[in-house]
Amino acid sequence: MAKRFTDSQIQSLKPTNKRAILFEDGGRGFGIRIEPSGRKSFFLEYRFGKGKERRNRVLTIGKYPRVSLTKARSIASQSLAHVEQDVDPATQKQTLIIANRDALSVADLVAEYIEKWAKVKKKERSWKEDERLLKKDIIPAIGRKKAKDIRRRDIVLLLDEIVERGASITANRVLAVTRKMFNFAVGRDIIDASPCVQIPAPSKENRRERNLSEDEIIVFWDKLRDAKMSEEIRLALKFLLVTAQRKSEVTDSEWKEFDLENKWWTIPPERTKNKQSHRVPLTPIAIQILKELKLITGEYQFTFASPVGATKKNPDRLPGMMPIIASAVDNALRDNLTDDPKTKRTNIFNLDHFTPHDLRRTAASIMTRSGIQRLTVKKILNHSDREITAVYDRYEYDKEKQTAMRAWDKELKKILTNQSKAESKQILTKQEKKTPKKIVTNQKKENANEEITYEQFLKNNKLRDFTKK
Repeated sequence: MAKRFTDSQIQSLKPTNKRAILFEDGGRGFGIRIEPSGRKSFFLEYRFGKGKERRNRVLTIGKYPRVSLTKARSIASQSLAHVEQDVDPATQKQTLIIANRDALSVADLVAEYIEKWAKVKKKERSWKEDERLLKKDIIPAIGRKKAKDIRRRDIVLLLDEIVERGASITANRVLAVTRKMFNFAVGRDIIDASPCVQIPAPSKENRRERNLSEDEIIVFWDKLRDAKMSEEIRLALKFLLVTAQRKSEVTDSEWKEFDLENKWWTIPPERTKNKQSHRVPLTPIAIQILKELKLITGEYQFTFASPVGATKKNPDRLPGMMPIIASAVDNALRDNLTDDPKTKRTNIFNLDHFTPHDLRRTAASIMTRSGIQRLTVKKILNHSDREITAVYDRYEYDKEKQTAMRAWDKELKKILTNQSKAESKQILTKQEKKTPKKIVTNQKKENANEEITYEQFLKNNKLRDFTKK
């Protein structure tokens, strides 16, 4: 390598099994470290002290390319000048770090948390919600205070104010994100301890159990055409009810995930809650919705592509570049379920409040009520089930899910056409009714962790393949 570093030479450096160290100008002093992970960082090796106290010392300058070669070389030169003046640059740097830490405000901490943790660890809609809560409730209240000076009492009083304005659930959310932020600060040695330790949630959140009745489903489906929302959101709400999948899995879906010919929707593992690929059978109603969407968003990457174009924050954005935001579906439904003369909102449905997630719960409840086995419903919802043996954890239940979803499709059609229960036929075949609630092998097979085929399972339980005529 040449005596002087160049950007092209640094970029070409490859990691090895051990840390590699290279010095500029053929001697010791300014250099670069290449870690086995591939991380590259500049440093300065120098001698400091007098007489017997003179020792080799190392100053870490910064990671490349965050710190440019030109900047790193300049810092090294300035540090050597300090050494000549009997000033230890390493000690000077540590003093500066402590000073900066002590001067860091809560507002500064919010910015650092969002940029260095939330944006790195969370999905966009999640970190944006963190940012919204912190900017709305934390910064106005304690933003100017030093992060190191915040005490548990400050957080408790802040939460009390949020509860007093009638937003107890919001107080829970603010506490959660504030706790994450201060834990982040502890991990980066910004503060010694989190002020959120042992602060209980301000409000107890009761589990929602809202299911739509058959009459409510009819009204919901019929009145959607009159609701004030984009066509993409309108179809997303229908698709949620029809497929019984999670809201984010629907809104973030891409056209490449759908196989309309074979009637399957495959959700990749990076988009599922349990990080496992999930196959969803597509029913006639689901396919019809997708065909309607195809006319609107077929040229885009995302199935439910957002019609929003350029904004002040993102002037280069074009319609269709991003999926609709999951929270936009929540907001659109809520706005159409609210009577508010001030905002000129009208409850177009004339129904009690419900959420998009309630549509998923409604679909699952009707499936179970109709006789579809709970295990199959769990597989459709992509819920984890610890009771299932390791043998059956490997089984995809595709055939059972297909039959169950066809049954749900028929039932939904009957509801929407308002057929009387007396005229409704049994949804499931006799064979499905015979399926045991829990699919398990005998004890010997469980102990041996023996896999069996689907055909063998049918034989053992005296069933036939109900997907074949």
